Amino acid sequence: KRFLTIHPTHHPCLRPIIPPLPHKGHCRLARAPTGITKAREPPRGPPMKPQTSTMSDAANTAKMLSEALPYLQRYADAVVVVKFGGNAMGDDAAMAEFARDIVLMRQVGVNPVVVHGGGPMINEMLDKLGIKSDFVRGKRVTDKATVQVVEMILSGLVNKRIVQAIMDAGGRAVGISGKDDDLMVCEADDPELGYVGRPVEMNVQVLRDLYNAGIIPVVAPVATGMADNETFNVNGDTAAGAIAGALKADRLLLLTDVAGVKNAEGQVMTQITPEEVRAMTAAGVIAGGMIPKTETALKALEEGVRAVTILDGRVPNACLMELFTDHGAGSQIRSTEPRIKPRVKR
Repeated sequence: KRFLTIHPTHHPCLRPIIPPLPHKGHCRLARAPTGITKAREPPRGPPMKPQTSTMSDAANTAKMLSEALPYLQRYADAVVVVKFGGNAMGDDAAMAEFARDIVLMRQVGVNPVVVHGGGPMINEMLDKLGIKSDFVRGKRVTDKATVQVVEMILSGLVNKRIVQAIMDAGGRAVGISGKDDDLMVCEADDPELGYVGRPVEMNVQVLRDLYNAGIIPVVAPVATGMADNETFNVNGDTAAGAIAGALKADRLLLLTDVAGVKNAEGQVMTQITPEEVRAMTAAGVIAGGMIPKTETALKALEEGVRAVTILDGRVPNACLMELFTDHGAGSQIRSTEPRIKPRVKR
């Protein structure tokens, strides 16, 4: 007799147990020659990315992390005031990199406080508004119209850009100005310059409250005056130094567009004492725009800051290099020898 072979899909009783064919656009299941359906293969994940780093790269990274241990221990719970300014503020990539460094500092136990400038943005807005500025001895005269623009740019545009960059990097940040909680009270530094302020009273508890809560303070250098409804523009370095001194900060980092303090031969000095700074200034070796920075550093040291570093903010990861590597970055000004052995909490 002949036996009729019935394919499972042809028998009406067997049809309900056969899974339906996939919809158009899906991959059809392959069939064996006997008509038996193969098991569906598990879905595949995304294709693996090619390895871009070598074992030696990974080993170098691990070595750097290991070498950073004493510095991580040294700066645990330390207060580090960072003055952010210069051309890096106008570059989105540099801003994002700076924000990542600040978030990393916070992540490993440092309490960073960011103080920023914003001169180029102020100049740009004054030009757009047609507000002309007078100058006395090379310094801008800040009248009422100008100080309103200064507050708008520093407390608004610039401050919130930095806050947003830190938030985008995974940190927590709050932007304030020297007016908030009377953080910085000023008087006129020079009557001829108008509303350019010099800090005479500091109230930094608001900063302590923020960083003790795990929040990074970002401070715009706009201050209140002794009189009602009085606003002062404060030099960013001056504001950072005053805040660092009031907090008795462990470090003050002044980010600039130069490599550091140079000697008469044009070489960057990595370690300087206050006495050497004064001698170099008297000899004219320290001149121009470096003088206000070194004066800020000396005043901060007198008010209790352990060390001040003037470094190039254009160098990638400059703050991390200064704090967590043997090499350091820029020129450090201090009156005491650095402590290498980490502090141990007991």
